[in-house]
Formats: sequence, structure tokens, C-alpha cells
Amino acid sequence: MTRTIKLLLTATTLIAGFCALPATAAAQPDYGGPPRITCSSDDGHRNWCDIGPTRDREVRMVRQISGSPCVQDDTWGVDRRGLWVDRGCRAEFILGRSEPPPPPITITCSSNDGRRNWCDIGPARDVRMARQISGSPCIQDDTWGIDQRGLWVDRGCRADFLVRTGPPPPPPITVTCSSNNGDRNWCDIGPRTEVRLIRQISGSPCVRGQTWNVNNRGLWVDQGCRADFQAR
Repeated sequence: MTRTIKLLLTATTLIAGFCALPATAAAQPDYGGPPRITCSSDDGHRNWCDIGPTRDREVRMVRQISGSPCVQDDTWGVDRRGLWVDRGCRAEFILGRSEPPPPPITITCSSNDGRRNWCDIGPARDVRMARQISGSPCIQDDTWGIDQRGLWVDRGCRADFLVRTGPPPPPPITVTCSSNNGDRNWCDIGPRTEVRLIRQISGSPCVRGQTWNVNNRGLWVDQGCRADFQAR
């Protein structure tokens, strides 16, 4: 009888100790690539997600899930506590170690005959104009741009361009970007430069160059525009 009681007490103690172990949440590896994690500010307040040691850690957003904008260093970022999101941001992030990018190469692309001409840039899609050479204006998405064939120039544009080579471009993402208060708002699209509107949600018109566009800060919307965009 006494031995049975002792065995029952020992088993109860072991079960209680096991149940008291703290639960941990960490990024799960995607065996086809770097680890991914979904981090959410569902209550509108700042929330931290565990990404392990943050030293030399690179975090980038790959897919916005929330209707509220996810903008780096505004509604999401990384600090000593880990990855944080705020003000309703909910998104999927990729974790990886930071490595210095390769230096860009410079190429000259010319529309000498006034017609559209393509210049080979390989798989690279991160292109910036460094110096206009022609008298004809070189304006992104008007007289120069990037498409599936490469870098194109048109209507007499001739310029030097900086092309970043290296890893393949990031996968395309779909982002819902909103100007809910009628003011200009930016949405993070990472290093992506090609953006197209795929579905207008707002009653206010979404017109490229007027109520939405892309600049150095990312994708912006204005004057009540709200839409789904694809960025690549």
C-alpha cells in the first residue's frame, strides 16, 4: 500500500513538472529556403516575435497579410527583443544573415534612333539611372524602365545605369496599400521596383503617377486610393 502511494506521488510530480515547462515560439525553417515567420499586431498594439539572436540577422518582409500598412521602421522593425509589429501590421517575414551585396555595374543604354531599345542586364532587376547623357529626357516608366526582356530606353533617352547583380530577385508579393485618411501613405515592398495595380478597392480613383506610384521609400498611395498591388 505504501509503495503504491509513493509510485503515484512520483508520477504526479513528473506530470506536473512537464506541464509547467514554458512554451516557446520560434521561426520554423522552410526547408526550401531561409526560415519564415508570421508576426501579427492583431490588437493594434506593438507585439514582438521571437527570431532568436538578432546580431547579424537580416529580416525582410515577403508578404503583407493585413489591410493595415506594414512599413519598415514605422509599423515593423527589429530591436534587441526581436521582430516587432505595430498598429495592425500582420505579415510574413524571411530571416537570414546579412551579407554585403556585390557592387553594382554600370552600363550605358541608348535609344539613338528614337525607338525603344533593350539592353541585356541578365536576371538583375535592381536598376537605377546614374547619369543622363541625352538631351531627350530619361524618365522612369516613361522613357526607360524594366520588363521581362531587360532594361529598355525609348524616345531618344541615353543614360548610364547602375545595375545590381548577384542573387536572383526576390519573389513577387501582393500588398494592400491604403490611403485611409486621404493622406499619402507608404507601403514597404523591399527591394522590388516593378509594381502594378491588380485590384482597386477604394471608391477614390487609383491612377499611377497621381494617386499611387513608387519612389525610394517604397510604394505610395494618396487621396483615398486603396488597392491590391503586385510588386516584383
